[in-house]
Amino acid sequence: MYTPPVGFHFKVEVQGLSPSEDGDTRFTDVGGLSVDIATEEVPEGGENRFVQRYPVRAKFPDLVLKRGLMKQSAIWDWVRQCIENLDIQPHNLIVTLLNEQREPLMSWRIVGAYPVKWSVSDFNASANAYVVESLQLAYQYFTLDKG
Repeated sequence: MYTPPVGFHFKVEVQGLSPSEDGDTRFTDVGGLSVDIATEEVPEGGENRFVQRYPVRAKFPDLVLKRGLMKQSAIWDWVRQCIENLDIQPHNLIVTLLNEQREPLMSWRIVGAYPVKWSVSDFNASANAYVVESLQLAYQYFTLDKG
């Protein structure tokens, strides 16, 4: 009987960046791995009751990565360079779903990613929670490797 993989065992690699600390690429959340096909609506000639929909292009939403706030990080240096200096240096990312033995099950290769937003969670004296930073990345497309 098939059992689906768990979604909490994964790793993220940013190609071309050397992690400055051990936890630099350890994220707790990865969101936005989806694709939609945009369509164009064209009224059918001579028949007002129908509209034809034709595929136009694939659309990929922003990728959102979350982790505990780090004081030093090669990823933060990249984000800062892109956002503060508008020196956009796209990088490819690989998000890999792992099995119990830390072996790859599936990998998503994110092509041409660059940061478009960075945020930090709210500070709250009455909550006992870690400070979480979120990184939002625009990218061109992804490919999926199921092997």
